[in-house]
This record gives sequence, structure tokens and C-alpha cells, in this order.
Amino acid sequence: MPDAPHGSLDELKGRLTDVGYIADESLAMALHLALRLGRPLLLEGEAGVGKTEIAKALAKLLDTRLIRLQCYEGLDANAAIYEWNYQRQLLAIKAHEQDESADQTEERIFSERYLLRRPLLEAISQETAPVLLIDEIDRADEEFEAYLLEILSDFQVSVPELGTIRATTTPRVILTANGTRDLSDALRRRCLYAFVEFPEPERELQILKARVPGVGEELAEQVVRFIAGLRREDLEKKPGIAETLDWVAALVDLNVSDLARDPEALRASLVCLLKTEADAKAVTAEVLARLADRAA
Repeated sequence: MPDAPHGSLDELKGRLTDVGYIADESLAMALHLALRLGRPLLLEGEAGVGKTEIAKALAKLLDTRLIRLQCYEGLDANAAIYEWNYQRQLLAIKAHEQDESADQTEERIFSERYLLRRPLLEAISQETAPVLLIDEIDRADEEFEAYLLEILSDFQVSVPELGTIRATTTPRVILTANGTRDLSDALRRRCLYAFVEFPEPERELQILKARVPGVGEELAEQVVRFIAGLRREDLEKKPGIAETLDWVAALVDLNVSDLARDPEALRASLVCLLKTEADAKAVTAEVLARLADRAA
């Protein structure tokens, strides 16, 4: 079993706090065990709950590189693992077509010099183990998971022209999913798992104070209560932690100290929270006043 590079669970929570991530007990434990056991960690939950941020915080905590693979429909091995630099290969062929044989040309152009390393291959090629973030894996096709499982199982890549490229170091792997489709059992078995929810008010208050030092105590508490109420409304996209932080910064910039006392500034600042036309229309003046009054 590998040594934990972060120390005990309490030390991990403290170091996460130092880099600006306030983790709850269950998430900190999942991350601690993933690091301790050398296993990938699958984080599932709604968009905006802080899944991606945990990978960024971990990279800061470990003082290592963060390598991110953003998943999308149609993602394939060329974009995720490697591809050949065809333009450079063609130029090399033209430059040497008179002074070398076809075999010599083939051997030269299919060398690592012409290999474009995409995130998965890049992650296993680092001298210092990076944090590999595979973001929104549920947006990729099911077929892509077969490519991914080989990487996560053996941390090696097969390149027909070069052979097997084995990991120089084993990356710390964080996968995120928003629940847009079911993930395969094989992928879930390969990972440790944590479901990440919107933070409880007490923890969100800690996050606000840590990330927006200029916010006053009273305003921060009102914001947390307002956001909790807003997330209970029937919205297409509930505001996440990033939106909350943007909103608080906007309120501070607008010199808002009490949500109930400045309805015009409050209404104007909602551009930080509401991301669709339907949601903007759903939060009427009456809804806004009700939420502000309950938060005050």
C-alpha cells in the first residue's frame, strides 16, 4: 500500500482548507482513501457542487500538475490518448524523399518526436505524478469507457508503431459525472465513489469567508440563506458554488450590505446566479422579495 502523500485524514482536510477547498467529512474520507489505496475517485452530483474544484485543490495541495480531459459526445482515442502529427510527418517525408529509403522514412516519422500526447498519455508520461481530471465522463460515449478502462487498469497505452508505453508515474485520477447517463459497472468497480451534494449552509458559509474575504458576516449569512431558498425553487439550473462566489463578489462591489434593503441592486446582480431565460423569468419580483425577506 502506497504511503499517503497528505498524511492523516485530519491533515488532508486541513491542507484542503489551506488551498481554499472546504470538504465535508464524507468527501474528505473518499479522497483520503483514494490517495491511500492508489485508486481513481469517481465524484457524482449536480453541476456546480464543486466536483471539478476538488481536482484543482488536490493538484495545489500536492504541488503537482493538473491534466484535464474534458469529455464530450464523440470523444475518441485520438483526442484523448494520442495522435500523430501528420503535417510534420508530411514535411519530413518531402524533406528527405531523395536521401533515404521508405523503411528509413517510416522508422523516422513514426517515432516519439512526431507523437502528439493527448491528456491520458500525457498524464502517464510525467516524471512527477500529476492529478488527472477526467471531467464529465458521462458526456462521453459508452465506447470511450473501453479505452479508459485500459488506462485506469494498467496505466499503459499501446501505440502500434511504438509498442506499449508504460506509466512513468501513476497519476492520481479524479473522474466527475453529472448523472446525464448511467456509467458502466466496469468503470464503477474500478473507482472509489462519492456523491457530492450542495454544501450545507454552515459549510457554504465557510467557503464564502475563505474565498471572498471582503464579505461581511451579516451579508454572508444572508447570502447562504438566500441561495438555499433559491435552490429549492423550480429552476432549470440551480446556482452552484462558483455562481454563489461570483454573486457575493458582485454584491460587495455594489456595496450591498442587506439583501432586503436594495431590491434594484439585488435584481441586477442575479445575472451572476441565473443562467437561462426560463430561470430569469421564474424568479419574479415577488419570488425575489420573498427569498430576500427570509434571508434577512
